[in-house]
Amino acid sequence: MGIRSFFAKPLAARVVKKYRLSQQQAFERQDFWLKQMVAKAEKTLFGRGHSFSKIKNYLDYRSNVPIFEYEDIKPYIDEVVAGKEDILWPGKPAYFAKTSGTTSGVKYIPISSDSMPFHITAARDALLHYVYYSGNASFLDRKLIFLSGSPEMTETNGVPTGRLSGIVNHHVPGYLRGNQMPSYETNCIEDWEQKLEAIVQETISKRMGLISGIPPWVQMYFDRLEELSGQKIGDLFPDFQVFVTGGVNFEPYREKLLASIGREIDVVETYPASEGFIAFDDSSGEPGLLLNVDGGIFFEFVPTDTYFGANPVRLSLTEVSLDVNYALLLTTNAGLWSYSIGDTVKFVSLNPYRIVVTGRIKHFISAFGEHVIAEEVEKALAAALSACPEARVVEFTVAPQVSPSSGLPYHEWLIEFSSPPSSLATFQEALDASMCAQNIYYRDLITGSILRPLVLTSLPSGAFISYMKSQGKLGGQNKVPRLSNDRGLAEGVLRT
Repeated sequence: MGIRSFFAKPLAARVVKKYRLSQQQAFERQDFWLKQMVAKAEKTLFGRGHSFSKIKNYLDYRSNVPIFEYEDIKPYIDEVVAGKEDILWPGKPAYFAKTSGTTSGVKYIPISSDSMPFHITAARDALLHYVYYSGNASFLDRKLIFLSGSPEMTETNGVPTGRLSGIVNHHVPGYLRGNQMPSYETNCIEDWEQKLEAIVQETISKRMGLISGIPPWVQMYFDRLEELSGQKIGDLFPDFQVFVTGGVNFEPYREKLLASIGREIDVVETYPASEGFIAFDDSSGEPGLLLNVDGGIFFEFVPTDTYFGANPVRLSLTEVSLDVNYALLLTTNAGLWSYSIGDTVKFVSLNPYRIVVTGRIKHFISAFGEHVIAEEVEKALAAALSACPEARVVEFTVAPQVSPSSGLPYHEWLIEFSSPPSSLATFQEALDASMCAQNIYYRDLITGSILRPLVLTSLPSGAFISYMKSQGKLGGQNKVPRLSNDRGLAEGVLRT
């Protein structure tokens, strides 16, 4: 047993005990964070403008602070980006996390010296929960690879600026530095294809214990390793024990990734965002991700059926229910206030608080009032893969076809298979049957002859990679939207 794995087990026990206590005191911890953040930001431009000095409780806060999307809070962020202090949070940010939004172009998300430690400790604590519940810590004595964005920074009026994963790379604990891969020089390569090749060459002969990254980009890494070695990943890396994933729902990628590995592997799912570390799989075997109720974030939840109305319903953690789709709002100790992160979640447990991510509040299809969401299309895909177990899916997206050249409108599923189903018709029928079972509005449109059953378009190998490359979004933290309410993405993929 190495020194890292030796000390990890007692530390894991302490961390799990701490999280259990925070879940038992979830209301109190959330109340603490709201009051603490409001008090600290009272003299900022935002705090003065929203009467923070008069806020005593959540009801006061909700009355004084409206819901903010990025475009709403952007005037404040523009002031921060310009170098001004005490705008959203005291002083200047420690970093800007630079993200590429689908509706707002480039976004600058502030990360403060107060919030940065929580990004690191939550990621660490997810692994320590795994150590506690599995009893396995030996992977810490092997090589650990984090497929991430470049750690190189630019400066924005004195504030270091980069991708979240690159920023986090600078804060990897010293005791893991000696095991971390790829090398700093390789990690700084901007071109994803060049970077991938360099990572493969650096790691192909190493004793990998943990691999972490967004599933589609990990799959590219696995594919290249298999191509060069002629081996399954589990054989190439016999010490590979833990796969850490985040950024997207793992389920649509699970079967193909596990097939590439060639054996069972432990999976730890995480829910990090530039705005804060929201939740993680605590490895207890219970469904859902454990909400990080004591991590520098105050959470609010808006039932999705009220989100776009004149008066959206806003709920604190004390008011949520099981199996309701909520848009997620964050108030953070980096100066974001009732900020709509764009994700939708659903509680699968209230003791402790566990969530699943169900989609994006603005990623849906409702060309005819059906309001299909990501959770539904992902479940439909799982049903089709169950009906056709020989099939393997690389990536997919769904879009409406409102004005076909002939016949009724339909939903078009654009799917790239690594192993196609023996019968595309059977796969398509399973998709449509699942959609009808899940979404009564969609079913009624089919039975009422407003829509015809969905159409499956099988794409050539590499179609999504080519599209993402054409958009300058290959690798890193970039993700293909599951569905959209127009044809922009679909037509772009079909053209590549």
